[in-house]
Amino acid sequence: MKIRHIRNATIVIECGPYQILVDPMLAPKGALPPLKFSGGMVRNPTVELPTEAEAALQGVTHCLITHCQKGHFDHLDRAGKAWLRHHQIPVICTPHDAPHLASKGLNVQPLQLNEQGVGRFFEGQIRTIACVHGRGFVGSFMEHGVGYFIEMPGEPSLYLSGDTILTPDIAQFVVANQPAVSVVPAGGARFDFGGDIIMGVEDVLEFARISEGLVVANHLEAISHCPVTRQALASAAQKAGVAARLRIPADGEAIDVNRHVAPLMYA
Repeated sequence: MKIRHIRNATIVIECGPYQILVDPMLAPKGALPPLKFSGGMVRNPTVELPTEAEAALQGVTHCLITHCQKGHFDHLDRAGKAWLRHHQIPVICTPHDAPHLASKGLNVQPLQLNEQGVGRFFEGQIRTIACVHGRGFVGSFMEHGVGYFIEMPGEPSLYLSGDTILTPDIAQFVVANQPAVSVVPAGGARFDFGGDIIMGVEDVLEFARISEGLVVANHLEAISHCPVTRQALASAAQKAGVAARLRIPADGEAIDVNRHVAPLMYA
């Protein structure tokens, strides 16, 4: 398995014959509106796509969406929708998001989930894990979405947390299942009011403490309401003694997961 970080929450997972694009935000720098009134009304994304993005997209076979409604363009923007429509990429999503995505003309393949949120995923299985995309008043405006726990034959188990803060339920899930690799947001995003709507430095450090696997941080230095920098997170991880288990990829960087963790022989 390889994970290529594209930008923000957009990644490409190479898993056997499949290359799965997750939460595509493909707009050029500054093409999307600001997310905060304070701080100069900076437009988004704040950086261009990396040069590696074009080649990575050429190999994509499927797309996986964690959440996309209520204006969450940083996980699926107009450019991402247009690209998916043009290439007729199968878009895997929850039953909740399927009608919305189908209305945009996408090739939707909703997951068939049982009451426990578990379904088939190619030759393996996928499980949905509830997200808490902010609490209180600000949380009432958010599309909370899901994270995914993916188990494939001969591959490391993979947890894509989606946009969430670290909740007791997520911590309990991590301790009980110990994903071989987890991809978590780290930008500490917040609006002009309310608290964090995704994990920030302290949540990521705590996640790395309770996880025995590799932790990959994303949602950094690409959206105007995410104040955490890669350097600040790396420095904090070093001081906390978890730097060896935490990867903070640059835009365009690929991580060969198999070099860091052993595969899970899913049956």
